[in-house]
This record gives sequence, structure tokens and C-alpha cells, in this order.
Amino acid sequence: MWRWSASLRRSVNLTAGQDDEVTRAPLTSIEQEVYNFLLDHLAEHTFQPSVRDIGRQCKIASTKSVTDLLGSLEAKGYIERAPGRSRGVKLLGHTGPAGVTPVPVLSPVAGQTALVTTAHLALDRSLLPSVECFLVAIPGDEARPLGVHAGDYALVHPVARSRDGEAVVVRLGAMAAVRSLLRRGQAVVLTTGDGTAPTEVGPQDDFAVLGVLAGVIRPPVIPESA
Repeated sequence: MWRWSASLRRSVNLTAGQDDEVTRAPLTSIEQEVYNFLLDHLAEHTFQPSVRDIGRQCKIASTKSVTDLLGSLEAKGYIERAPGRSRGVKLLGHTGPAGVTPVPVLSPVAGQTALVTTAHLALDRSLLPSVECFLVAIPGDEARPLGVHAGDYALVHPVARSRDGEAVVVRLGAMAAVRSLLRRGQAVVLTTGDGTAPTEVGPQDDFAVLGVLAGVIRPPVIPESA
């Protein structure tokens, strides 16, 4: 199950990933529980729960604790709140039914090296290894041996620690790509598996490992009418 949601280009509150690239901040277990409840309640009722509803569902006795949790979710870039409103929570990128999570889609922007969130894709929650996951469009066809084609969306797991030989999503300048990774001292060797020469990058190069490749989404190809 997946559904697109276009969004205004925005810079969410981000935190350093495994190689100092930015990703959404991880959630604690209780923040995750509250966030999932907000998603499912909105999908089922078309309006947000009150602070007391959240406390009752998640077994949080203090309304202040609920308010603090909502503040943390906002600071980490998962929601926005309207001041002074009990139900004034906006879930960023949410368009799907219960059981789905809006996953940010990161894209390059002219004049910037960092990738920014330009849309969301609502995915079945069971497909995501963690709520911090995000999607990156892969423009090139070099990683076909790794199962990724041009135009695919790579699902990035930024929290998992990459191991040598594992497929990872990297940023090379302003371009996102999927490569197999091998560490060599302070340098990193990136290969595609298609027989081309590997690329060796080091601390002086403009690159970052965004995270482990956790999955691939391939948009359907609609044949042209005759």
C-alpha cells in the first residue's frame, strides 16, 4: 500500500546520521506510540485526538507529559501544531488510511549539496524497518546489479550501521546513488557491481553515506498508447 502526497519544499529539523549526513531525528518508544496513534486516529476519524484522548490511549497520566511529547514530535519534524488548540496537530505528509506512515522523499535542489524533502509517500507501516526511513530518487542505471534501476526510489534506513559489502545509499555531490560499500582506513570504496572501476572517496570529498538500502520502490510504467 502506498500513496503519494506532494508537499511544499521544507527543511525539517534534522539530526546527523551515521556519516554526518542529515536525517529525521529518531523517536523514543513512547514518541513512536503517540505518533502512530495520531496517524491512525486521523485516518479513522478524519480529525485529530485531543490531548486527553492521547493520554488515555497511550496510558500517559499527565496532560503536560502529552503536551511535551507533542512538542518533541514537532521539534523532530514529524508534526506541526497550532498554538492554543487542543486538536491543532498537523501530520506532515499524511494522506493514507490507518496503518500507514508518511515517508519523506528527498531530492536534490539546484545550488545545494544537501537533499531536501519535496514530497511524502504513504507506505504500509509493516514495510518500514524504522520511522526514520526516507526515500531518495535514483537517477542513474549503474546499480542494476544491486537491484536498483533508474527512476526507482531507494528506501534508506539511516539508523542501521552499514557493513562492508552491503548496499548503501550515498550522496556524491548533489547526486544520490546506490553503491556497495567497503571501508579502507579513512577512505570508502564504492562499487556498482557492473564491472566499472570502483570509486574511492575520503574525508576531503563531498560525499555522505545516507544509510543502508532497506528496499526499492519502482513506479509502474504505463505503456504509451498506439
